[in-house]
Amino acid sequence: MEDEEDPAATKNSSNNTDDDDDFDIEPREGIEFESEDAAKMFYDDYSRRIGFVMRIMSCRRSEKDGKILARRFGCNKEGHCVSIRGKFGSVRKPRPSTREGCKAMIHVKYDRSGKWVITKFVKEHNHPLVVSPREARQTLDEKDKRIQELTIELRNKKRLCAAYREQLDAFARIVEEHSDQIAKKVEKVVNNLKEFEPIDRELLRSSQDAV
Repeated sequence: MEDEEDPAATKNSSNNTDDDDDFDIEPREGIEFESEDAAKMFYDDYSRRIGFVMRIMSCRRSEKDGKILARRFGCNKEGHCVSIRGKFGSVRKPRPSTREGCKAMIHVKYDRSGKWVITKFVKEHNHPLVVSPREARQTLDEKDKRIQELTIELRNKKRLCAAYREQLDAFARIVEEHSDQIAKKVEKVVNNLKEFEPIDRELLRSSQDAV
């Protein structure tokens, strides 16, 4: 099927994966990711570090079920601005364009192994790259904040699991106690029935003798 533009034309996400070391490497063909989002976050962080804004670009979908099979992530200065004609045919005054025809991008593809793999990487930009100290510091702060949030969330999950485990153990003990009580009652009924067996046999003989 034809490649289609993503509705979110330009995006510079602040999300991060758990493994921050992966973000310190440069993209290259063959790098694998667990999902399309992981690849997007990887290239987004790379764009922040070297000084450009990531753009979510075209994708290729399956003709069978519409599932995304490949995606391009590039620079927000990719392409060129197209003039827009007004209602009566005159050209409107163009706004300042950020498009400079930059070719920098990565292409990721869904592999049979279930991973997303970089199949193409264009490194060079045709415009200056700018990383402000504030932006770099903000990125680090965001990572630290995200790590702290995940740590707190993990701690809360562990506490919740421990509480559930205690409840489950208590329920298991209750079930075990009830099982023991039921077993004792069943044993008592069986013993009572055994006590009545001789009486039943005696009554049966007596009725046979009477006949």
